[in-house]
Amino acid sequence: MDGRALHRITEKDIDATTGFIREVVKDTGCKGLVVGTSGGLDSAVATKLCADAIGAENVLNIFMPSAVTPPADYALTADLSKMWGTGYKLVDVQPAISTFTGMLFSNVEAPLEKGNISARCRMIVLYNRAKKLEYLVVGTTNRSEYMMGYFTKFGDGASDIMPMVGLYKTQVRQVAEMIGVPKEIIEKVPTAGMWEGQTDEEEMGITYRDLDIVLDGISFGASDDDIIKDSGIIASKVSEIRGRTASMEHKRMQARCPALTFNDL
Repeated sequence: MDGRALHRITEKDIDATTGFIREVVKDTGCKGLVVGTSGGLDSAVATKLCADAIGAENVLNIFMPSAVTPPADYALTADLSKMWGTGYKLVDVQPAISTFTGMLFSNVEAPLEKGNISARCRMIVLYNRAKKLEYLVVGTTNRSEYMMGYFTKFGDGASDIMPMVGLYKTQVRQVAEMIGVPKEIIEKVPTAGMWEGQTDEEEMGITYRDLDIVLDGISFGASDDDIIKDSGIIASKVSEIRGRTASMEHKRMQARCPALTFNDL
């Protein structure tokens, strides 16, 4: 890429992020933070940032496997939590997923719907535990996913604090390298774990490296022609990504409310 490059993460950026986490915890008066852990990059980085910010003893990881969760992730998540000293709890969400899928579309193959149900079942678990402990729920969504709408509303898109929403996926990987996330996790193929064999890049049809270049160009008001010239990414893909970010605006918005008060009625 010959044009404007993505910002390279520095120690100052990491300090600002952990400072933000500490400030939110202090301002809300909560006692700690709950992070859903999956064995993937985003949840690992979120966990380590939270542990560095407020102390690992005040961070709880919850691993919520389903029928499509790789067996290796059971040991990986437990080992990571043990290494960093965070709390750890395993909650099997498959019974809840099966109940909802059976109730809503029995015997119909609908992997995307089932993936959304899975994400919402997991968020129920996180908020239930957070309420009991007086903790906040930490969102692990990054900027790439946020702009693309690559999250489930009221599922993994729900949270009380989103410390990584300003970081593109490639920047999250940089943070991971700087704060000591194991290489095994950094090099793991990104997946939302929504169905067996699902990967982020295959589903979106583009690598995170190229996606982040396009998204950054869009964020800074670059035209499609400028993005294509700077990155070498084909025009149809740039146009597709711009259209996707625009169509997903509703997922990034709060519920629309009328501009009325009781005094106006």
